[in-house]
Amino acid sequence: MLKIYHNPLCRKSRAGLQHLQSKGIPFEIIEYIKNPLSEKQIEKLLIKLNIQLEEIIRKKEDYFRKNLKGKNFQTHEWIRILSQNPKLIQRPIVEIEYKAVIGDPIENIDLLFK
Repeated sequence: MLKIYHNPLCRKSRAGLQHLQSKGIPFEIIEYIKNPLSEKQIEKLLIKLNIQLEEIIRKKEDYFRKNLKGKNFQTHEWIRILSQNPKLIQRPIVEIEYKAVIGDPIENIDLLFK
């Protein structure tokens, strides 16, 4: 089933959700701020996204700028940080069985249907 990792407070995430709704395809909404992803879930998403770890990190978030900027962490440490601080994860992320995309810009979502 199609899933969207969504933050209702984020304009870009709401745009991604609206884009999916306009397609009329059933999907599951996962509010990952309320229900943080486990480290294992983040690892699986990274594989499906097929991107470098740093591409999923929101570097403009206050927590990143104040606590993490300029520091070096191992991959497993970053994954733990993301699990404990879900606001640091890019949004929205749209996932199907074997692939996922960051839905910013929303046109990225359409790549899942090609």
